[in-house]
Amino acid sequence: MDPVVIPILVAALVVVFLVVSSVRVVPQARRYNIERFGRYRRTLQPGLNFVVPVADRINTKLDVREQVYSSDPKPVITEDNLVVNIDTVLYYQITDPRAAAYEVSDYLQAIDQLTVTTLRNVIGGMDLEETLTSREEINARLRTVLDDATGKWGIRVNRVEIKAIDPPHSIKEAMEKQMRAERDKRAAILHAEGERQAKILTAEGTKQSDILEAQGTQQAMILRADGEAQAVERVFQAVHRNNADPKILAYKYLETLPHLANSDNNTFWVIPGELTEAVRTVTTAFGDKSAAGVPGAGAGAGAGGAEAAPEGGETPGESGNGTPELEAGGPSALDAVAAAVEAAKEADAAVSEAKAEAEAASSTQAPKLNRKKPADDE
Repeated sequence: MDPVVIPILVAALVVVFLVVSSVRVVPQARRYNIERFGRYRRTLQPGLNFVVPVADRINTKLDVREQVYSSDPKPVITEDNLVVNIDTVLYYQITDPRAAAYEVSDYLQAIDQLTVTTLRNVIGGMDLEETLTSREEINARLRTVLDDATGKWGIRVNRVEIKAIDPPHSIKEAMEKQMRAERDKRAAILHAEGERQAKILTAEGTKQSDILEAQGTQQAMILRADGEAQAVERVFQAVHRNNADPKILAYKYLETLPHLANSDNNTFWVIPGELTEAVRTVTTAFGDKSAAGVPGAGAGAGAGGAEAAPEGGETPGESGNGTPELEAGGPSALDAVAAAVEAAKEADAAVSEAKAEAEAASSTQAPKLNRKKPADDE
């Protein structure tokens, strides 16, 4: 081999090595810190970069994306002297690669220790219940402290979250019993409130039912009284329309007396003072002619069945003052009795009709009592 070719090949290899060593390709979201003869020179950005071979070297390669760091459970003592284990999750991002590489030796360990110290300071002033219910406040205070401390390290803490707070097992059992008692208390209160509302509604319903029943009874009594009044009025009109004789009325009066004894309250019954007058009137109408002042009634009846005319030229059936008297079996007496019987039938029919109208009105107006108040009695 030609002795000149060997140095040329060596020189070419050296040139190729130097060219390759001077080229650095940095990926996206990465930062490379360059040192020249052991001193920080610059930070390479993503893309193609050239360095001085042999003199420049890469010290650290950093990822500037947001990263997540989850710490191990750390024991923390609360204000009421209870030990709880707290897990934290840290979201951070490198903003200055030079400070992250040269201001702190291990930024993750530094952040972890700072987090534990801050947690003990914050939770040391809270009791267990406040610790469990104040996570937002603890997160905010942790973020403020970590952001101030890690700023000079070229790191920005974006978010700090408490992942878990684990109290001792005995405390967990006590908390479960307390929560169970609280739920039982709320259930008892709700049950008592429901029973109270049910009793109130039942009492109001009973009250409304009694009121409506009383109003219905009142309306029925009013209608029944109106029907009886109409029945009495019809009886009165029937009696006056037929112009019944007082003797017929007295006869009907005596005819009604036996019904008093047939009533339910038949232990005793009172005979009115008008009974003797009624008996006298009936006796006058249907009794002995001699008691009525008609002489010769018996003699005339015995002579061939023809009745003799009384003295003074009076016709049979007339008294001395010209008033017609009822004779037993006479046509006037039969007409008056028939008129009285007809009036009694009309009165009974009117009473029955009035009672039926009253019952029908009470049954139809009972559902309307909750919408319309009955009119006042006049």
